[in-house]
Amino acid sequence: MSPESKMLKLSQLQGALSGSEAVKKRLDLLFDEGTFVELDSLAKVNESGSGVVTGYGYVEGTLVYAFAQDSAVASGALGRVHAAKIKKIYELAAKTGCPVVAMYDSNGVRIDEGNEALSAYGELLACQNNLSGVVPQIAVVTGVCAGCSAMLCCGADYVVMGKDAQLFMTAPFTAKAKGDHTPGAGTADNAAKSGVAHIVADTEEDVMAAVKELVSFLPSNNLSMVPVFEYAENPEGPGKLTSAYGDLDSVSGAELTAAIADQDSVLELQSQFGSSYTALARVQGSTVGFAYANGALSSADCAKLARFARTCDAFAIPVVTMLNTEGFVLSAAAELAGSIRESAQLAHAYAEATCPKIGLILGKAVGPAYIALAGKGANADAAIAWPGAVISPLPSETAVEFLWHDKLAGSGDLAADRAALVEEYNDTLASAFTAAADGVVDMVIDPAATRAQLINTLEMLAGKRVSSLPKKHSNMPL
Repeated sequence: MSPESKMLKLSQLQGALSGSEAVKKRLDLLFDEGTFVELDSLAKVNESGSGVVTGYGYVEGTLVYAFAQDSAVASGALGRVHAAKIKKIYELAAKTGCPVVAMYDSNGVRIDEGNEALSAYGELLACQNNLSGVVPQIAVVTGVCAGCSAMLCCGADYVVMGKDAQLFMTAPFTAKAKGDHTPGAGTADNAAKSGVAHIVADTEEDVMAAVKELVSFLPSNNLSMVPVFEYAENPEGPGKLTSAYGDLDSVSGAELTAAIADQDSVLELQSQFGSSYTALARVQGSTVGFAYANGALSSADCAKLARFARTCDAFAIPVVTMLNTEGFVLSAAAELAGSIRESAQLAHAYAEATCPKIGLILGKAVGPAYIALAGKGANADAAIAWPGAVISPLPSETAVEFLWHDKLAGSGDLAADRAALVEEYNDTLASAFTAAADGVVDMVIDPAATRAQLINTLEMLAGKRVSSLPKKHSNMPL
């Protein structure tokens, strides 16, 4: 065959085996213009493409590996060749220390390959697990992600979905055939509410924009520094924090974070899961994780905050935890559902994390929640309180009953007298000033100075190093 004929054959094969227009569009939306390089472009199954496009390129200036399943080729079904291409991406990411973006759009496995396909899934799960905590992994679902692929997807650090995407272990039509008519199963909305999806976006353009923003917050690997950007302080921040001090319960975690962080630098995560708040943001151009524990913490809140802390810790991102919580949900039903285990998971996640950890006690910090999230020692390197903060081993009303019940004897207006004692308790034994005197918090600050003090504390903790006891891994109560 002449050189010209070989060139013609190459062109024909590339045309026949290239990905669909939908996959090409997704890759174009993700990667910086002209930087994507495809790998294994001539791999095929019989005379068709492999059903996945793999390669690397730059995303916001960061080298990133990616694979994009192609539902236009055999419904994107995973088989031996398909899996081998993905496995190479994981292996290259491990060798070079670069993030992985995994785009799922597949109806499952190639049934005709049987056990080979099952073994391929096992290899991919092992590869992904070995990379977990080494390089950031972002899963993207714009079509269908089913069965074993759903396990792979959920093993990523972050999951971003299109609003019409589907993610499930058991197909909804199979469940209905068995008499299960649970509405919403497998939808992006359900994935968001159950904590599986971190971000749900309306269009593919929005999905890829969210992925690019995530990449910009993250280091290339667990040994790299986070990217640093130009920044501007929110000029309205100090004023908003001063206003929040006067009426904390009316202010959201998003508003508090925006007031403290660099201007226009906040990306909220898992907004539909639980009532607590988590976000990546920047302070002086560098990535910081912000969490807000407010109200009574449910099992969803525990899972959300624990996962957030562990992900930040994996990549040495400081965690700032703001508190205005009376503790965990207290009820017999909650305990029957496993609330003790879930609160222990949260405490374990924070205690195990070795990244810089700062507790900002804005309002209430009561009992186990204070200990788990901002307790001096294992769970916080520094605890900072606003003047109106209440730090107490028990809810104030309960503490008053234990300490000063005799003062209520013979009261003519029990509710009013109890409220007065609660206020006295909050202003004395449970006050931020008492906590500072006892060494429970490091300092009490003017709310308007929160950002400035946070910057000082982050700089102080920048060189934090922790040596752990030799062990295989910890054993949190999952």
